Amino acid sequence: MKRVLIVEDDKLAAELERDYLEADGFKVDLCDDGKLGLAQSLEGGYDLLILDIMLPGVNGFEICRQVRSVQNIPIVLVTARRDDIDKVYGFNLGADDYVVKPFSPAELVARVQAHIRMHDRLKEDSAAEGDEMVFGDLVIACSQRRVVVRGEEVELANREFELLVFLASHPGMVYSRDSLFEHVWGMSSNGDSATVTVHVNRIRDKIEKDSSKPEYIQTVRGAGYRFNSAWRRKRR
Repeated sequence: MKRVLIVEDDKLAAELERDYLEADGFKVDLCDDGKLGLAQSLEGGYDLLILDIMLPGVNGFEICRQVRSVQNIPIVLVTARRDDIDKVYGFNLGADDYVVKPFSPAELVARVQAHIRMHDRLKEDSAAEGDEMVFGDLVIACSQRRVVVRGEEVELANREFELLVFLASHPGMVYSRDSLFEHVWGMSSNGDSATVTVHVNRIRDKIEKDSSKPEYIQTVRGAGYRFNSAWRRKRR
């Protein structure tokens, strides 16, 4: 049974989310304090975290940042704030999703299912592949979830790594933002495909010599993105 931790100081909202998730077969724990939620999250044992941003003690952004530095599990941020800058900040910290209140509990369940399913599938794929993809100075160690660029290891957030692996596994293929969202996030974009652009920009900042002139992940105007097929792929 998959375990989910909800850190939310709105008791009624948290209980409603818990009821829907438990009805779908999840084991759910609740916490209404940010400091306690951080400690509980870091103890491990959860398959996914749902974090409200505005929390007493420690906010959801800080919980996300600290958990992401030590754990590779899906993290969903929940908030009533609609500012795009908050979304970008959350994704930059390593969040996998950002849900704005009010939302349908059934939609939240669907997102939780999709994130856990994708996370499990990618773990299985990495374990099965068990090798490295090499493109010039870029090395992607799938089984170890490591990326090395020009001899230096770079830190990629969970979804950044998954997006890079997907594109690198299909060099030359052009994917729209909606298509990438469906492949990597595991659900229909429903207007959230701008998330892909945020993640692509973050990956470029970390792996490209000049992110304004990308050599690896290219933009195809009016169509989407592709991994540059000019790089000869090697395996080792």
